[in-house]
Amino acid sequence: MTLKELQSCAPPGGGGGADTGGMTAPGSTVLIVEDEPSIADVLAIALRYHRFEVMTAGTVQGALALAERTRPDAALLDVMLPDGDGRALARELRVRRPDLALVFLTARDAPAEIVGALGYGDDYITKPFNIDEVVARIGAVLRRTRPADVIQQRPPLRYGDLELDETTYSVHRAGRTVELTPTEYALLRFLVRNGGRIVPKEQLLRHVWQYEHAPSDSTVVETYISYLRRKLDTLGPPVITTRRGVGYGLA
Repeated sequence: MTLKELQSCAPPGGGGGADTGGMTAPGSTVLIVEDEPSIADVLAIALRYHRFEVMTAGTVQGALALAERTRPDAALLDVMLPDGDGRALARELRVRRPDLALVFLTARDAPAEIVGALGYGDDYITKPFNIDEVVARIGAVLRRTRPADVIQQRPPLRYGDLELDETTYSVHRAGRTVELTPTEYALLRFLVRNGGRIVPKEQLLRHVWQYEHAPSDSTVVETYISYLRRKLDTLGPPVITTRRGVGYGLA
């Protein structure tokens, strides 16, 4: 599938997300495991447009680390990866996370391949693909594995002495409660999900504030980072780091 063909599959621009027809609750997190950046980018754009949260990895080891740290609801897996086989990755993810929805996306379309892969996952999509079909089938898998009227109990997110409870939206540092506003919580949650990596300011604006084209002089990120520091640093050493001209991360 060429980049031009992929771009033609992308949903139209604009904010707010699309009506998914009740496919799944907004905010479900999908881990895309795909070593072709052009394919991963288009999938991520489409899923974010439909109000999914998206994390991406290009290798088996990267996917395992992200799945352990970010606790996604579904994984979209390429079968052929640089450091291993997507089916072996699916087996390992299933052992670690029995509730994780697994969808394969691959150029291998032989019936034996499909039947074999379905022994490890919940669905199988062949390339070249229709982007709307990918979104719809991920939603269908999530509906089967996560009833809409049940709020799933999710393990806390942890980084150092920080703990975020994604069921109660509460935050603790060193065992002490930190009172955060919804925006502060969303910003800290995104930093925790990205571990020790530096997250560019533009990515924070896109994921936390849903800005696709923020003014270059916007200071909203800096303002909320200062709010978080003020609340977190009273309970321990400084935890948020700054890479000038790039973005922010966790120490």
